[in-house]
This record gives sequence, structure tokens and C-alpha cells, in this order.
Amino acid sequence: MPEPLEAVDGYECGTCGHEWLSEPSDGLDDIRDTNGNLLADGDNVTVIKDLKQDGKSGGLKVGTKIKSIRLVVGDHPIEAKVDGRGLLVKSEFVKKA
Repeated sequence: MPEPLEAVDGYECGTCGHEWLSEPSDGLDDIRDTNGNLLADGDNVTVIKDLKQDGKSGGLKVGTKIKSIRLVVGDHPIEAKVDGRGLLVKSEFVKKA
């Protein structure tokens, strides 16, 4: 699973290269899905939009269920495994199952 790489002044997503600054608060207490439902570690979610991965064919299709998510700090707050691959996903592309 791609882990965020810690830089001198922040973090970088190992999947897409997005960079963000570290924050004093972890911000994990207010991560919401596309419908506004509060997400927590261990929740199951469903993908609401086709998502490409690193320009590879395949990616995640609409309706893919992701079980037992883990919330992480950053722009991509959901860490998950789908078909044995580790992924970081934005919360706006999922809904709570």
C-alpha cells in the first residue's frame, strides 16, 4: 500500500503525487462521505464514480464495495485494500454502505 511520504514541510501521496502540509490536528474526527454521513475506521463504503489509478486500465468502478476502511490524515483520507491493492481515496467519491 502506498504510504504518504513525509517531506520536510508536509506529505506527498504515493499514488497520485498530491502534496499537503501537515496539520497540528489530525482532522480524523470530521471525515464525511458524499452524502454527509460521518465516516469512522472499519466502516464499509461504496464507490460512486469510476476512479482511474495511476493511468492504468481498470481502476475502481462505480458500485465497488470497500470493506473496513482506515482513516488517515491528508487530502486522501480513506485508506483501503481492493483486490489486494492498497489505495488512498478521497471521501467525496464514496458513500457509506
